Amino acid sequence: MPLIKVYIHFVWGTKNRFPFLDSLELRQKVWNHIRENAKEKGIYVDFINGYSDHCHCLISLGVDQNIQKIIQLLKGESSFWINKNKLTKEKFEWQDEYFAVSVSESLVDKVRDYIKNQESHHKKKTFQEEYNEIIRKFGFQKQ
Repeated sequence: MPLIKVYIHFVWGTKNRFPFLDSLELRQKVWNHIRENAKEKGIYVDFINGYSDHCHCLISLGVDQNIQKIIQLLKGESSFWINKNKLTKEKFEWQDEYFAVSVSESLVDKVRDYIKNQESHHKKKTFQEEYNEIIRKFGFQKQ
């Protein structure tokens, strides 16, 4: 049996960065659902949090999992669930685009703290500002 520990920090936004998740109560409900749904699908969510227009998720990949499949399962099912339960006034959608970067074992606690503090973090900085920093910090090319 292979022993694997590969952490990936995922970030994805709402369609057009619309603040669909406009209350802490709603966000907690969505994050809990994503965590429970992931568990049912054998996806290990180490930590999840976000803000009104995006989600951060730290995941430990399983031996037969890949980034594309995980993001598809989490985003697709959660948007379906949000709409089915009429949790937002308008039709909810996640943006197609997402960010995923590997996390060194030595930095996992730092990433957890960063994800945990999204509420206070976004009182000072917008998601767009955060996104632009991520693009620069990790050397991604905007298409």
